Amino acid sequence: MERTLIIFEANSNTMKKAIFLMAFVTGIFSLANAQPKTSQTVTIKTPTVQCESCKQRIENTLAREEGVFKSVVNYKNKTTKVSFYTDRTNIENVKTAIANAGYDADDVSANPEAYKKLPLCCKKPEQQLLAFSS
Repeated sequence: MERTLIIFEANSNTMKKAIFLMAFVTGIFSLANAQPKTSQTVTIKTPTVQCESCKQRIENTLAREEGVFKSVVNYKNKTTKVSFYTDRTNIENVKTAIANAGYDADDVSANPEAYKKLPLCCKKPEQQLLAFSS
């Protein structure tokens, strides 16, 4: 029995289709194996938030924090709602970022140096009164 080797002559269109098909299949398998990003949303008590300026300062700080993709400060309720990717940061890092901006965050006290740099309207009410009475 004689074996015959059959060789197909591939033209450029056939090669392009084959490469496209391989890339497509590879892409599908990559998407199927991709890990979904896990996120968490937390509400942090921020009792020293006083005004719109405080709100903007904290939201801008958190926008630069790695892993945080959304933050909303409610200065009337004195809370900050933060959404972040758990594989890139955690709640303690978020609280520390808020504290480093000069504000208390749950059990983490404001960084004293950052607090000193806040405008008067963003200081605690008792310190605002002291500033006006002196």
